[in-house]
Amino acid sequence: MRTPRNTANCCRDFTRTELFRQASAQAGRGLPPIEPGMPAPAGTGLNRRSFLARGAGLALSVYGAQRLGFRALEEGVAAAAAAPPQPVLVSLFLPGGCDGMSVLAPVGDPAYASLRPTLKLDPSAGTAFLEDARLRWSPAAAGLSTLHGEGKITVFPAIGYDHPDQSHFTSRHFWEVGALDTTARFGWMGRYLDLAGSEANPLQGLSLNGDLSPALAASRVPVAAIEKPEDYSFWIRGVDDPVLEPTLEAFGALGNLPTSDAVRAGARQVATEVDTVRRSLAPFATSDGSPSYKSPVTYPDSDLAKKLAGLAAMLDAGLPLRCVAVDADGAFDTHSNQASGLPADLQTVCDAVLAFQRDVEARGIADRVLITMWSEFGRRPQENGSGTDHGAGGTAFVVGSRAQGQMVGEFPGLAQLDPEDNLRSTSDFRALYCALLEQWLQFDPSGVIPGAGSFSPPAVVKS
Repeated sequence: MRTPRNTANCCRDFTRTELFRQASAQAGRGLPPIEPGMPAPAGTGLNRRSFLARGAGLALSVYGAQRLGFRALEEGVAAAAAAPPQPVLVSLFLPGGCDGMSVLAPVGDPAYASLRPTLKLDPSAGTAFLEDARLRWSPAAAGLSTLHGEGKITVFPAIGYDHPDQSHFTSRHFWEVGALDTTARFGWMGRYLDLAGSEANPLQGLSLNGDLSPALAASRVPVAAIEKPEDYSFWIRGVDDPVLEPTLEAFGALGNLPTSDAVRAGARQVATEVDTVRRSLAPFATSDGSPSYKSPVTYPDSDLAKKLAGLAAMLDAGLPLRCVAVDADGAFDTHSNQASGLPADLQTVCDAVLAFQRDVEARGIADRVLITMWSEFGRRPQENGSGTDHGAGGTAFVVGSRAQGQMVGEFPGLAQLDPEDNLRSTSDFRALYCALLEQWLQFDPSGVIPGAGSFSPPAVVKS
């Protein structure tokens, strides 16, 4: 069960953004007009090939690969799985604009207490951030603090972009497409897969949100969307509940039948694309739909933790994943009641990330997995009474055994804010993407990030 979001404390723009993004991802028909200047999500208009669970719920989708047949997809996944293991990049999004000053609190900055009279962190709480004596880890971020102490986190204490846009919709879009371009329609990881991926491996880009994560939207190659690996079963009204295995086998075999009719070809492609992913995920579920895999560590009880546990099992089984996108639990748009709501949501994410890192370490695959954690912007340094409003510079983290483990940029301090009284950014998210492409994925970022040559990629991965 997905953890309910507390939308009572969220602004209307954030909840509206969620509504229309879900409508786009499920229907694939694009967004209705919202207001001038708002970009449509990356991937809008892509043809989705899917089976639906119980009418409205989504079991599994495959996007793209319209020209390929069943055998090509099946053989493509098998070939990718047999190839040497590839580095895997996991994009973990904290939706709503996470308050970076509640993750790393600037308790040593003279202006902090006056800007945050009710939300300030006790200077004795949490643990010290050894790379900057002014900062202190929130107790809720103990999972990240532990990994940082082990040298497994590269911290960006004030990341963003010039002339920040404080709209959830627009700023998130910029991060998803890797460019300050409201017209961009394909995600930055999708563009990477278009150039470096395969036309016959829909598992190379995996969205663990049940619908397409815009950052993975590709123009040429297939990518897939599921909730968790054990959620591969299909339910169809009027047919066995769930659909029996022989029926699913028959669906997949339809791709072998030649036809010159475009409509029939499209219908058969529905079966072939999804069946390829279904076959790959079948070993991860039992007959009652519960997970068949066992984790070597104990995960916390959260939706995100369950997804990350499944991801670790898929990686350990050798599924040919390359880019994965997942949204965090919780509501980070904390305009009010921040002190009572944010710590629990933040701890849920950080504890899940710590458990995942321990899992991949126990399985001996930690050296090929890297997480980048991000949110669309930070919050305003000055509280509004019981919360914080949209800001600019926020925090981002690169997590993994091969993370460089050194801070990028610096905390700019609170004495001099930007013209909108927000925290100034000291690093650009596009430079982070260039670094991940070049140092982790071993790929020239110039073909993926517009204007890549104008950014100096920081060291985020150990050589």
